[in-house]
Amino acid sequence: MNGFCSYILPRSVPAVISAATGALLLATAAQAHEARSGWTYPYACCSDRDCREIPQSAVLERPEGYVLRRTGEVVAYSDRRVRQSPDGVFHLCTVAGLETSRTICLFVPPRMF
Repeated sequence: MNGFCSYILPRSVPAVISAATGALLLATAAQAHEARSGWTYPYACCSDRDCREIPQSAVLERPEGYVLRRTGEVVAYSDRRVRQSPDGVFHLCTVAGLETSRTICLFVPPRMF
C-alpha cells in the first residue's frame, strides 16, 4: 500500500498546485488596477498594469485629436479609445504599460469649451 500511495501522491500534488495556480492567475487577471485617486481602470483598457496617470503637458490638443508628445501618436477625438477621466486628469493605457507602445485607452478630463 505504501508503494501505491507514494506513487500517486507525487503526481497528484503537482496537479493540485497547478490547478490552484491557474485559478489564482485567472482571478487576478480579471481585476484591473486602480488609479492613484482610487477609481479602477476598466479591464478592457488595462489587462494588468498597463495604465498610469500622465501630466497634462504630455498631451496636446490639436484639430486632428489628442497628440501624445512622447510618441507623436494621434488619437482622434472621436476614437473609441478616448474615455472620460473620472478624476479630471489624463491617464494613458498602453500595450504592456510601455511609454513608447501603442495606446489602448486615453482618459481625458472634461473639455471646457
